Amino acid sequence: MYRAALSRFRALKDHRTGTLAAARYATSNAVAPLDTPLDNVSLPPPLPDYVAPSETKVKTLSNGVRVASEHLPNPAVSIDLFVNCGSIYETPISSGASHLLERMAFKSTTNRSHLRVVREVEAIGGNTSSSASRECMTYTFDALKTYVPEMVELLIDCVRNPAFLDWEVNEELQKMKAELEEVSKNPERLILEAVHSAGYSGALANPLLASESAIDRLDSGILEEFVTENYKGNRIVLAASGIENEELLQIAEPLLSDLPAGPQPKEPKSDYVGGDFRRRGDSPSTHFALAFEVPGGWNKEKDSVILTVMQMLMGGGGSFSAGGPGKGMHSRLYLRVLNEYQQIHSFSAFNSIFNNTGLFGIYGSTSSDFVSKAVDIAAEELLLLATEGSVSRLMMKRAQEATKSAVLMNLESRMIVAEDIGRQILMYGERKSMHSFLKMVDEVTLQDITNMAKKIISSPLTMASYGDVLQVPNYGSVSSKFHAK
Repeated sequence: MYRAALSRFRALKDHRTGTLAAARYATSNAVAPLDTPLDNVSLPPPLPDYVAPSETKVKTLSNGVRVASEHLPNPAVSIDLFVNCGSIYETPISSGASHLLERMAFKSTTNRSHLRVVREVEAIGGNTSSSASRECMTYTFDALKTYVPEMVELLIDCVRNPAFLDWEVNEELQKMKAELEEVSKNPERLILEAVHSAGYSGALANPLLASESAIDRLDSGILEEFVTENYKGNRIVLAASGIENEELLQIAEPLLSDLPAGPQPKEPKSDYVGGDFRRRGDSPSTHFALAFEVPGGWNKEKDSVILTVMQMLMGGGGSFSAGGPGKGMHSRLYLRVLNEYQQIHSFSAFNSIFNNTGLFGIYGSTSSDFVSKAVDIAAEELLLLATEGSVSRLMMKRAQEATKSAVLMNLESRMIVAEDIGRQILMYGERKSMHSFLKMVDEVTLQDITNMAKKIISSPLTMASYGDVLQVPNYGSVSSKFHAK
């Protein structure tokens, strides 16, 4: 019964399919081919095989302010205002000012209340953000191109004319205290901050996060004095991605040309000395970092490129790959450490580069009973990197391609392009071409990696640890692995 019904269904289906196919074939002869030109329809010109990259144009105002931009065919624009001022310019009195300024960005000005600032940003569908680093402050506004005049005027007003109302300052100070409590729950951030305070003496040892004592001391008067002293014309760059330089200059020049120029800033002195930081904490894991100095920093452009490739070569990450299967699993630290030692929760290379110096090292987290072995493994990996023939050509080529891929993908974001423009103008006075960077990456050799690793580990060791630090090897025993007498 079922077979008969099924056979009838198949016969009916085949009949209908054949009839439909025949109908389609019969009508297809009456339809014009797809390449037949349409009457009164003109085709647009074909896209060119090559489109030259947009040029970054820079204009310097009479007071030293630099206005730089790159035109992109996007409907939106990202505008950044950079100030050559960060925690390295803080004094014992103004310690923590950069951290507080980051939180006070886009608050009330002498021309607008905080509510009005928020309403104006919302009205044009914009996004604002700010960040503080050791060497610069950044203020960002991202919105549609239609609103560039409003964006520039509001951005400059918030940077030049902050009101620093007492109640707003006090409110942010309370939030900073809560943030410090949250940082204690983020050991990785604590460790990476500690390697700076332990490794340097001078300006770079200044904490990027305000301490509790600094929070109790900071007020609106200290902020006003810090801004007046450091926010000068020759220390400011207005950078934009997505707009012609002439258009940006026409809007920004009247708003920035009366800013005092100020003397040429002299970067406060910092000396790398190495050191040891340990802090006991109630943590299920013990966290540690080994770091060394990168002499020259961004000023030695070739060395900074070699270091970037070297970090990509070392790689690493967490024992669980949140980015999907295979993420980072071809790097040395993943293949040689995370795949071999299940006790290690996280193991990765890091760098922190500044104008004239920097840090490179390995951060890891593991159980307290395995931390001594994990520190030894980190030391062995750094020593092996400085050994001739330890890196294969295949791994080197993979690291170079990964470096270029990461940079090029990041530069697809207009916000990152604007940031890249601003930081390069602050550092070099110009924006270097992407082709020159890619060429330098391709020119990195195995010998360059070995020589750079040898140079780095010849500097004093910096150690930092958090958790059950009693199980962490002492500084002298670890340092002796690199500097045997």
